[in-house]
Amino acid sequence: MIKALVIYNTLALLLTSGLLLVLNRIKTERAGERSILLIVVQQSFLALGAILYPIDGFARIQLLVWGIFLYFPIMLMGILLILPWENRKTKIFLLVILVLTTAVAVDAFVVEPHSLEVSRLTLTTDKLSEPLRIAFLADIQTDHPGSFEENVLELVKDENPDLILLAGDYLQISHPDHYRQSVGELHEIFLEAGLSPRLGMYAVRGNVDWNGWDRIFADLDVFPVEETTSFDLGPLTITGIGWLDSENPNLRISASDKYHIVIGHSPNFSLGEIGGDLLLAGHTHGGQVQLPGIGPLMTLSAVPRSWASGLTEIHPGQFLLVSRGIGMERGSAPRLRFLCRPELIILDLLPSGNTSD
Repeated sequence: MIKALVIYNTLALLLTSGLLLVLNRIKTERAGERSILLIVVQQSFLALGAILYPIDGFARIQLLVWGIFLYFPIMLMGILLILPWENRKTKIFLLVILVLTTAVAVDAFVVEPHSLEVSRLTLTTDKLSEPLRIAFLADIQTDHPGSFEENVLELVKDENPDLILLAGDYLQISHPDHYRQSVGELHEIFLEAGLSPRLGMYAVRGNVDWNGWDRIFADLDVFPVEETTSFDLGPLTITGIGWLDSENPNLRISASDKYHIVIGHSPNFSLGEIGGDLLLAGHTHGGQVQLPGIGPLMTLSAVPRSWASGLTEIHPGQFLLVSRGIGMERGSAPRLRFLCRPELIILDLLPSGNTSD
């Protein structure tokens, strides 16, 4: 894998350098218009190479991102140095594009991945006689547990929730030894957080969680759910869905006389016959990248894109809540978020007629 990426980046640098040498030989009066054409040629070849390169899908996305946020700015800076001042309109235009590209890169790679948003939502129901506060976390999905995760759990504790629900994907690590070490580190973070909601904590398995993921919650007041199981909590019922069941768009879950929360990792299960009042899921990360007027570019889910993050009333009286997640895709994927901040969801369930916290 590393060898393949070195080859691609070497070819990308040679292409970019070659095109800049070509521009340097073009006559002054034609250099401005030709520079735009050379940018199009560069990006077209880089995009085509990323799409056709024999690597997995997330690695292809990584190459596309390098093309946009590394080789495109290099090309722009080279052109700005080569173009004489007679092409000042083109130079000013390209300088603006360079500044905007750099600003997006800083936001996507540096700012947003660590800018946690606390999303506060309220739902009312006639199935409850007392208010309940739920902290909902999905996709912690880290490969180096540390201060960010500590801060998230500290915020959870400050909210004093009655119930904490976790929707899977706690660690994303490829090496077994590193995984075992990180399980211990994340366990310590949960242990030191001292979370003790009166209705408990429930955690379902995600698709990147290895066997032994439940050791993250060893000796803690957490119920790890491997297979689909229901729990009677008194004022409400919780059904935790196993990973494979959460992927099933034809899943059937029986209704409950009490307020029924159904939580799974993937939101695909919400397309089935689910007898729940509130369905909770993660997995999509909200797309990690959203564009104005378009929304998430990809969700890796069978549900409509409009369901891929936030609260949606999918049937009368039945809501689906999909979290954008705490972490982000790791491994060969680009580690970025754009217009899609990580989020911790605090949900207040109120008895009908009670609209205050």
